[in-house]
Amino acid sequence: MRIDKFLWCVRYFKTRNIATEACKKGHIRINGEAVKPSREVFVGDKIVVRKNQINYELKVLDIPLSRVGAKLVDLYRHDLTPPEAFEQAEIQKLAQEYYRQKGEGRPTKKDRRAIDNLLNEIDDDDDFFDE
Repeated sequence: MRIDKFLWCVRYFKTRNIATEACKKGHIRINGEAVKPSREVFVGDKIVVRKNQINYELKVLDIPLSRVGAKLVDLYRHDLTPPEAFEQAEIQKLAQEYYRQKGEGRPTKKDRRAIDNLLNEIDDDDDFFDE
């Protein structure tokens, strides 16, 4: 079975077209090498899927005949993704939402002044280390 079809069948991508694009962009690796969408998948292959800033690692256990339900996905793949990958994604998400919510627009004058002060402090520290 083709890699793009396999990833669609085990629900890593919503459509085959999205899976194909991910392969073309180099986000999919089989046994450590980037692959084309037409690459065949075999039982025992280790696949790394880069999606949403997370590297999902999986091992192929079996080849499905067609797209499977969410409850049956574990019959066809074994998820080897380390929990640290999800923790790092959560930290990044929290860091982005810490100060300004998405869609609040440009920085205010107060924000700009705080940024300028921070940059000036960094420049002053660089001068200190140059001496």
